[in-house]
Formats: sequence, structure tokens, C-alpha cells
Amino acid sequence: MGFNTLMKLFMPKERVFYSLFEEVAENVDSMGKLLNGVVHEDDYDRRASMILQLENQEHLNDEYTHRIFTELGRNFITPFDREDIHYLASALDDICDYIYSAAKKINFYKVDPHDEGIRKMASLIEQGSGQIRIAVMELRNMNDLRKITDALVLVNSIENQADDIFDRSIERLFETEPDAKEVIKKREIYQVMEIVTDKCEDATNVIESIIIKYA
Repeated sequence: MGFNTLMKLFMPKERVFYSLFEEVAENVDSMGKLLNGVVHEDDYDRRASMILQLENQEHLNDEYTHRIFTELGRNFITPFDREDIHYLASALDDICDYIYSAAKKINFYKVDPHDEGIRKMASLIEQGSGQIRIAVMELRNMNDLRKITDALVLVNSIENQADDIFDRSIERLFETEPDAKEVIKKREIYQVMEIVTDKCEDATNVIESIIIKYA
């Protein structure tokens, strides 16, 4: 029996990891869009309804992540390094966690989402989440490496833009906001939103590692 034939016997009949990561990527993209919708919704109760949707999606993503880790324990052969699978699942889960956290804090603190910094950050998060989806969806076949690398470069650019917006927003906040409580609340929201873009970049670093090894 040849080595390739032997390997096929041990390979999972279904590429379950790809399917699970694609579900997670769809969820990340959806949550990014929904967060941007939250900051453009003026009505508090409607925002609350949208934030409940985000909470449900965050819980769903926890289930996907748990299934990925479960499959990791069950399968001897995996489509790429077990360490990379673990890191990618964790990074994607972190994106969802922090998106939900940012949205929750906006209503919990009763912060006006018209704030320029919040809206710019939300727009970047939506863009970054979309690029994460594009990159993950291409992992199954890796037929279009340019599409993956373009997405990774864009996420890196988005993270850099988010850093700049964070710095400018903090500066403007201290210069123009007389209420110390508002300063504390908005600064915390900026910080959480900036972390989302950091986590997007973490995910792209893992994806880059995967394509270098296996493309």
C-alpha cells in the first residue's frame, strides 16, 4: 500500500475544519456589519435589539470554536498544523468577543454613537471583518493566493488606520469633553474597538503562516 493511499485512509471524509472555519468567518463578517449598524442607529431600543443579535451570534461562535477544538482532539490528521488551527480559532473567537463587548458598552454606558471616533472605528471593523471572511473562505482550496494576500494586506492597513483614529479620538476627547465620566466611557469604547482590529491582524498572521507552509 502506497503512502498516499495510506494517508487517504486516515484523512477525515469531510473537511470538517474548513466548514467550521467558514461558518465562523461568516459570523465574524456578519457581526462586523451589525456593529456598524449599531453605531448608526439613533434609537436606544433598536440598538438594544441589534446588540441582542450580536450576543446571540457571539454565543453561536463560542459553539463553533468549541466544535473546532473538539474535532482537533478527535482527528489525528488535520488540514494544517494543529497549533495553527488552535491559534486561528482563538483569534476569530476573540474578534467576535470584542465586537460584542464594544456594542454592549455603547448602550450600557449610554454613549452617543454619533461620536466621530466610534463611527470611524466601526467602519474599519466592518471592513476588516469582511476581509477576514474573504481570506478564510480561500483556505479550503488555496487556488487564489493573490486574493488571500490582498485581504491580509488590507487588514494590516485597517489596523494601522485604527491606531491613528484611536490616537486622534483620544486627543480630541481630552480637548473637547468637559465631563470626566464621558471621557472614561468613550475611552474604554475606543480601546475595545481598537482591540478588535488588533485581533483581526492576529488572525491574518495565522493565515499568513498557513499559506506559507501549505500553498
